[in-house]
Amino acid sequence: MPNSAPRTHRPRRVDARSSRERIIAAGRTVLGTGEGSLEQIAAEAGVGIATLYRHFPNREAIVRAVLDDILDTDLLPLIADATASRHPRQSLLDIATRLLDLITEERGLVAFAGNFADVAVDALQRLSDSLQPLLLHAQEQGEIRADLTADDIPRFLVMGVAGLALPDTTPSMRARFLALLFDSLNPANATPLPPLRQEEGDLRTAISSVVRG
Repeated sequence: MPNSAPRTHRPRRVDARSSRERIIAAGRTVLGTGEGSLEQIAAEAGVGIATLYRHFPNREAIVRAVLDDILDTDLLPLIADATASRHPRQSLLDIATRLLDLITEERGLVAFAGNFADVAVDALQRLSDSLQPLLLHAQEQGEIRADLTADDIPRFLVMGVAGLALPDTTPSMRARFLALLFDSLNPANATPLPPLRQEEGDLRTAISSVVRG
């Protein structure tokens, strides 16, 4: 009597996850050096181009996955560690500094993705959602102005990227002007923020302007 037991496909799924992880790591390695190609990423990952396309049908899918990996490995752990910080404003400054460092290191991502603004806005929104508890903690401590909202954070970060992630910006220059930028968040003697009209707050437009610049 033939064996009618169901066949398991677990090894194939494990291999698929391994291939996907290798492609993401390769994408970060290749694009971290500047411009790259799908063929270079596949070669770095040790997979065929067909395997790459099976996991990532286009460039934007790879960039999205790399950005998620950057968040998961480099930024979200910092945020988690800082949630109960005694000095939440300094923690926010440290996280912003690390973000600018990463953008400088991963500059090839911008050139690689055809619609980087659409990809980046999702990553920035995820980062901002994660930062909200730390922002509230800083406001409770009186270290951040009370009228700043979670929706303001991604635009504030885009402002920093526009001015402080340029190729010729040195670490000391970035630290100096990032400190100046963060002084605008100081609640002491702050001018109340005027309201932002809904039609004026498109984050994709803001990121597109930075990328084109």
